[in-house]
Amino acid sequence: MSDISRRALLQMTAAGALAAGAGIGPVFAEAYKPMLPIEKGASLQLLRWTGFIDADDKQWKANTEAFTKATGVNVTIQDVSWTDIQAKSGLSAQIGSGPDVVMGFYDTPFIYPDKLVDVSDVCTYLEKKYDGFYDVAKSYGYDDKTKTWIAVPMGGPGACVTYRESWLKEAGFDSFPTDFDGMLKAARALKKNNHPIGLALGHAVGDANAWVHTVLWGFGGKQVDENNKVVINSKETHEALKYAKALYETMIPGTGSWLDVNNNQAFLAGQISMTINGISIWYVAKQKFPEMFPDIRTAPVPVGPVGHPTNFNLFSQAFIFKYSKYPNAAKEYLRFMNEAPQVAPWVTGMVGYVTPALKAYSKLPIWTENPNITPYRDVLVGNYADGYAGSPGRAAATALNDFIVVNMFADACAHGASPEDAAKRAEEKLKQIYNA
Repeated sequence: MSDISRRALLQMTAAGALAAGAGIGPVFAEAYKPMLPIEKGASLQLLRWTGFIDADDKQWKANTEAFTKATGVNVTIQDVSWTDIQAKSGLSAQIGSGPDVVMGFYDTPFIYPDKLVDVSDVCTYLEKKYDGFYDVAKSYGYDDKTKTWIAVPMGGPGACVTYRESWLKEAGFDSFPTDFDGMLKAARALKKNNHPIGLALGHAVGDANAWVHTVLWGFGGKQVDENNKVVINSKETHEALKYAKALYETMIPGTGSWLDVNNNQAFLAGQISMTINGISIWYVAKQKFPEMFPDIRTAPVPVGPVGHPTNFNLFSQAFIFKYSKYPNAAKEYLRFMNEAPQVAPWVTGMVGYVTPALKAYSKLPIWTENPNITPYRDVLVGNYADGYAGSPGRAAATALNDFIVVNMFADACAHGASPEDAAKRAEEKLKQIYNA
């Protein structure tokens, strides 16, 4: 670890310890020196997704106020739902007007890279100071064609298994299984005891995409190969769909239309025994469901037949449109928000709801404060990017935005299609996208 990273770690440790008991707000002051000349009279508009943990929004706004205090740059934040980010940012790119900065998802920047400000200076600075970005973060922010960063990776609201410990033990399991076969056996035993599981199969930006891609890749399936040739209609994909169908049979009815909020609600209502989700369920239960909370446990997502993790997580990165009148102010805002004095209280306050894209933040004290938080620390390690094994770009982003893989799994699980027919339908749609 470099000397600058060691100093950053000391800052994080102090910030994390203070944040744990300090509530919302910046925990200590650090001399802030802009790298770039901020434009006179600058003000910014940020389009940002709304999370499922109130501490996320509150601390982000508190950190933003600290930036305004330090620079005089006012930042207006527009919070929208996850499903609205893509459409609103796409419209801004098309008409050349709107928010200066967008916190988007996955590889959205690759839909219109020519319309975005080069943020290589900010990313290079952050990489050096905080031990680099996770590989998946670079996939979503770095353009190999132009050799520039077109977005600043922020992090991922990671997905882990959330389950009821007492119900799992009643079903004959002392801990949650670590492989797909074990997960299916546990799900069947839970269902037999009238405790079905629940995984989103509707157009859930985070939850549905997370588990179906993990299962697809866990069997060795992929939508395209390294040359972006469509290869989804394969034996491996068929096996993944057969497994998902068996898992679906242990689920509560209605998951075929579930969005990101539905599995949270069903779990906290005691209707399901297990799901794959961010730490928001655990956090909300701690705040509002004291009787249920001691029985809730989390665990890493199991591994498929390929023998290694194939996790897919929601991932957010921030990008700046070229039409912005204040690109330097926007860059400084993103740098400021990724520095330790801001990240430590943000991550600590929301108990790891977003796993930061920079590796140094895996050393924050919050990750080992409770064993149910720890699995979320590592969700970006070895994480695959959407469109695997192909390259990021308009095609991969379009396929994800159109829920091609999610729809394929829903067809096989909830709509009665055979694995072969579901894969063939997905193949046809992907060919239209990748060959356009």
